[in-house]
Amino acid sequence: MPVPATDDAARTKARSVKSAPYARVKDFLKHGLSVSRWAPGALMPSESELVTQFGVSRMTVTRALRELQAEGLVTRAQGLGTYAAHLGQVSATLTIRDLHEEISARGHRHQSVVHLARAERASAAVAGKLGLEPGETVFHSLIVHHENELPLQCEDRYVNPACAPQYLQTDFTTITPTHYLLEVAPLWEAQYSIEAGAPSAKEARLLGIGAQEPCLIIVRRTVNREVPITLARLVHPGSRYRVEGQFKP
Repeated sequence: MPVPATDDAARTKARSVKSAPYARVKDFLKHGLSVSRWAPGALMPSESELVTQFGVSRMTVTRALRELQAEGLVTRAQGLGTYAAHLGQVSATLTIRDLHEEISARGHRHQSVVHLARAERASAAVAGKLGLEPGETVFHSLIVHHENELPLQCEDRYVNPACAPQYLQTDFTTITPTHYLLEVAPLWEAQYSIEAGAPSAKEARLLGIGAQEPCLIIVRRTVNREVPITLARLVHPGSRYRVEGQFKP
């Protein structure tokens, strides 16, 4: 089947951007950060060094650094240089919100009920998402979060033990898994999907809703420097939850 001209043009444009001089500089620095070549707070190569290394203009290097700064991956100080950002700043840039903070911001009370917290053998599907071998140990928690005693979210989460070895020893009635994981394994990258769908029979029972009640379902996977941290399925009754935000041009 012939490729539509619009698709071909889009691919050509993507290849052009990828091979642009500033993109080569940016990719080099971004890869170095992802493999811990520069620790958080460490001084990175100067603009002059990058100009010499890549044989590009200072303007090209500046563009690469500005984009990395906008993504929260580096900080820049006038006259001092460019520094690797702390991962907490990257986490903030990705706006992974803690449900406890979200509920508290509304002036309401948050409560967690832990239904499951144990070590299991990873299924092939879970292992593939967490970079493990099938049958390796994985931590599994199932928690229902309440807002003013009304079930708001069913959180079914798997955690890579290498990233959070004390996960199962944590009291998740006093701290949420999201808050805890951002402290011990700040994320570098997040992938997620959002869809409307029906809950599983177990989720419906835990949330106190009908089996066919529409829900907002978020599946989120986070990574710390190319090492998967966690895979979570977050189910919210559609009648009790909404996504809010604000945009200003």
